[in-house]
This record gives sequence, structure tokens and C-alpha cells, in this order.
Amino acid sequence: MGPTYWWMLFGMALVTYIPRMIPLTFLDGKEFPPIVSGVLRNIPYAVLGALIFPAILFVQEGNILFGMIGAGVAFLIAFFGGGVMSVVLGTIGVLAVYSLFM
Repeated sequence: MGPTYWWMLFGMALVTYIPRMIPLTFLDGKEFPPIVSGVLRNIPYAVLGALIFPAILFVQEGNILFGMIGAGVAFLIAFFGGGVMSVVLGTIGVLAVYSLFM
């Protein structure tokens, strides 16, 4: 491992540290208006949806139904109050059974 590796590692650490450090340093103790707080509170869900949706469409090459069934089962389990583990395990179970008969 040469010096280029360590500089690259240091640079990646710095790039991920700065966006986390700035809000903690400059926005600590500040109150935002309710509309801004609501938007900031929902950003993680929007980003998660944007990351997951394309994967649903391309989870199995040439079979979009596989991803749609998985997304539907996950949504239903979560809608009826299932926790994260029950959503993941339930979806895996349903898709495992589906793949046996596919």
C-alpha cells in the first residue's frame, strides 16, 4: 500500500466527515420553522425510496414481476405494522416460494 492509497483513504474520510460535521457545528441548538423541520424529517424516506425503486425494477433480469411482488409484499407487511425484520424476512420467504414455482 503506497502513499497514493493513504491519500485516497484520507480524502474519502474527509469528504464523508465534512457534511456530517457542518450541521452539528453550525446548526446545533437552532430551531427551524415547522415546515422546514417537516421537509428535513422526510428527506431520508425520499432518498431511500429513490435508491430502492430502480432496484425493484431490475432485481431479476427480464422478470419485472419478481421485484413488483417483493415490493408489494414488503409494503403490505409494513402497512399492517410489521417491523423491519418481519418485512425483510416475510418478503424473502414469499419470493423464495415464488421462485420455486416460477
